[in-house]
Amino acid sequence: MNNLPVSFQHSVIIIVLVAVTTFATRVIPFILFPSGKKVPKTVEQLGKVLPPAVIGMLVIYCLKSVSPLTYPFGLPELIAGLLVVILHVLKRNNLLSIGVGTVVYMVLVQTVFA
Repeated sequence: MNNLPVSFQHSVIIIVLVAVTTFATRVIPFILFPSGKKVPKTVEQLGKVLPPAVIGMLVIYCLKSVSPLTYPFGLPELIAGLLVVILHVLKRNNLLSIGVGTVVYMVLVQTVFA
């Protein structure tokens, strides 16, 4: 792999492609399911089951390398995870729960369990 800098034209092409792709992913659902058109049952079902499934997959991914047999025995992950759950149950605010949990985890691994 070369380490040459990306040209201005190449950068512009990348930015335009990312912008168009992002815009398309936002617009396509409105084209497929316009206002007043019934959303298929399959799509409704996916809308109900996918968010918890994705969160579960992310939790498993984040905890896959935690070793309960070596220091710090998964304590930072456990503390931050419990805090996220408690905050979410009390406040029902995803951004607050995840944000505070992330900050607490980073403080724990960089200071307390360093």
